[in-house]
Amino acid sequence: MARDPQKWSPFRELDRVRHDFEELLDHSLGSHAARGHHEHHGPATPALESFIDGGKLVIRAEVPGVDPKDVDVTVTGDQLTIRGTREQRVDEQTCSFIHREFSYGSFERIVRLPGGINVEDVKASYNNGVLELTMSVPEQSKSRKIAVQVEGEQSKR
Repeated sequence: MARDPQKWSPFRELDRVRHDFEELLDHSLGSHAARGHHEHHGPATPALESFIDGGKLVIRAEVPGVDPKDVDVTVTGDQLTIRGTREQRVDEQTCSFIHREFSYGSFERIVRLPGGINVEDVKASYNNGVLELTMSVPEQSKSRKIAVQVEGEQSKR
């Protein structure tokens, strides 16, 4: 008996497009480990998130299994650099892996910061495999909503 065709779903299509795009990036940039595809065992680039909370810029980097003493954070101008090393804890010579997805070695992540960050104000903490950096947002970097004027119409307030 033939299988009924699946009903078309925009969500399934978006998922397919996302998957195809990630595959294209993986092949062109060699970023399998960063996206969770572990076909090679080079060092993984830490995943980042950044947001503004209470006038502070917060940047978080996932660095599970990395000893905080093996993480180096520097700010130069408008550039934040996170470097580190994930050490291998199992000797490949004495064990036979059945399955392996961990990535080991050095990693580096560079993030562009808003202009005017005071490097003396940057604070770093490490908790449960997450490196968190906080810093004040410079006044000139704060956003404001801009009203869009349509030619020939008066502005609506």
